[in-house]
Amino acid sequence: MSEQSPLRLGTRRSKLAMAQSGQVADAVRRVTGRPVELVEITTYGDTSREHLAQIGGTGVFVTALRDALLRGEVDFAVHSLKDLPTAQPEELVLAAVPVREDPRDVIVARDALKFTDLPRGARVGTGSPRRMAQLNAYARSHGLDIETVPIRGNIDTRVGYVRSGELDAVVLAAAGLNRIGRIDEVTDFLSVDTVLPAPGQGALAIECRAGNTAQDAALIAALAELDDPFTRVAVTAERSLLAALEAGCSAPVGALADLPPLSAPLERGDPHADGQVVKEMRLRGVVGTPDGRTLVQLSTTGPVPETHDQAMALGRELAAEMLTKGAAGLMGERAH
Repeated sequence: MSEQSPLRLGTRRSKLAMAQSGQVADAVRRVTGRPVELVEITTYGDTSREHLAQIGGTGVFVTALRDALLRGEVDFAVHSLKDLPTAQPEELVLAAVPVREDPRDVIVARDALKFTDLPRGARVGTGSPRRMAQLNAYARSHGLDIETVPIRGNIDTRVGYVRSGELDAVVLAAAGLNRIGRIDEVTDFLSVDTVLPAPGQGALAIECRAGNTAQDAALIAALAELDDPFTRVAVTAERSLLAALEAGCSAPVGALADLPPLSAPLERGDPHADGQVVKEMRLRGVVGTPDGRTLVQLSTTGPVPETHDQAMALGRELAAEMLTKGAAGLMGERAH
């Protein structure tokens, strides 16, 4: 491969995937000085109209990209990190996890309504049992009357259900709308105290071959320039919790590792201040049934993990506590 031959970036064909891959391509051009071309790949998750739980969950968006990597058709791939299965193939390496976008879920509703202002009987669309579980639980505890409706499709399709009047609101990820320049369509940002996001939500994963060639090693080193250490340990803890819960129950899982809230204004030397070292990380997890009748939600706060193994251990420890508190008994009944 000549010094200036293009690096081939594998991406899904959706508008969102192309937007976020384009942003990564720009960053890779800056750190490598090499041209980058996007290689569009259709995944089974893009062509199937079935609900994700019926066609195998998150991995349906990833397999085709990984296959193209292993066949040498692309040099690296960009995934939404929440789409990655928790098991990492030995032949591939997660070369970089860039700085995370806003991890929150958001509402796009008719008449610019907030979630708590939706009328009785409002139909709220989402393709995520995790969102259903937490929205239904919140609605029940706050006297709201909503019906969660399972939907599929890209952002245009989902927002279209609201514009046409078929649904009163849809729930989407803030990061996706922000990346395609449509964050102004949001009518309500859902606090993570109301709805915990999917593990890894808002983060991207840059994956390449873990081969022993000099070219592979050079690409891994170059892509590592885009890695954000805090985002990486945060999503590692979240995904470790997910993996442990998947082994013990089949209910929808939400998780978020972040900084504990400040109890006082920033002062000189505060670990939250710019340029200072963050001392603590809080990991929260939730699992529940889609109807929201049963939720197990716990959290833990500790030192920010300094290694992959420490982040993995934090996730496993919280998952073990959640399983003993009742998560193991949740069978993840599917929404119809």
